[in-house]
Amino acid sequence: MRPASEFRQVEQLITAGLNDCEISRETGVPRRTVRDWRTQPAKWDRERRAGTCDGAHDFSVLPAEVYCYLLGMYLGDGCISRSRRTWMLRITCDTQYPGIIERCREAIDILMPGQRAGVWTRPSGTCADVYLCSNHWPCLFPQHGPGLKHRRPIKLEPWQQNLVEQAPEDFIRGLIHSDGCRVIANDRGVKSIRYHFTNHSEDILGLFTGTLDRLGIPWTRSTQYVVSIYRKAATARLDEFIGPKC
Repeated sequence: MRPASEFRQVEQLITAGLNDCEISRETGVPRRTVRDWRTQPAKWDRERRAGTCDGAHDFSVLPAEVYCYLLGMYLGDGCISRSRRTWMLRITCDTQYPGIIERCREAIDILMPGQRAGVWTRPSGTCADVYLCSNHWPCLFPQHGPGLKHRRPIKLEPWQQNLVEQAPEDFIRGLIHSDGCRVIANDRGVKSIRYHFTNHSEDILGLFTGTLDRLGIPWTRSTQYVVSIYRKAATARLDEFIGPKC
């Protein structure tokens, strides 16, 4: 799908009387595409508008718990991709945890009533993609952009921050369910629970630790990319709303 700016430039050159070959040389747009735009401009405009929404969203009515959980899952292992006519949200989950896959699917269904998310298990059998197509995903998750998340800024919009403040536990749960783990360590015969969250984006790590701070849960940076929660009271607090992966 070529950008609208190219279409407008070609329109101007058509109006100026240039033929298809001249326009192609001038703009770099293939001659066949120029011909299609010249002969069927209405069809191309319909295709260009497909996959867009009117932007009329009232984010304040979103269910905070569901949205924040899905936001955490998206920031961890989610992506939004453009198809010809719409957008697809895809969140990759470990097939070892069917309960998380089902929770993720239910969260998507609640956010998009009247539709039902699909689950596609990859040929390896170790991962499953929970997915749904909608024109509204770029609005609901404005962190979408080209390239890997850790190579671009990840900041929450004010309305997203308001929702996270309403449901911080659900946001943390989504992040842990995507890029985190709960382990039982054995230190010289003494067993203890530990939580770890791993991400290469400093911004996403900051969102995780900032939310932990608001919950009063102490944390430490084990490595450059890992945040760990070790203290007994802190892991007990996390167990209240996360617990073992199911």
